[in-house]
Amino acid sequence: MNELELQKLINAAASGKRPHFFADHDVDRLLAIVWAMAGELAVTRERLDTVERLLSERQLLDRANIDAYRPDATAAEERGRWQIEYIARLLRILQQELDTLQGKSGK
Repeated sequence: MNELELQKLINAAASGKRPHFFADHDVDRLLAIVWAMAGELAVTRERLDTVERLLSERQLLDRANIDAYRPDATAAEERGRWQIEYIARLLRILQQELDTLQGKSGK
């Protein structure tokens, strides 16, 4: 993902008014972030479980090898980039609200 794509992701906004469930809007914001994280984690966990089971079934790799793995510089850099993009997705609600306050549009 390049910088332009990352910026578009951060600025992407759902149409319509954001629902509020709690009297304190900060609680709504935090809940939105937590749900975004929960969704990301659920998908990641399911995919990881699939990969580990397939590797184990085919006797290509066992979970001990996975636990012992240490990334090289390239893998570490790719993981770092992914983490930045992930955090941008999680904090998108805050960026959208800031943009709204500043009169910007994500469209």
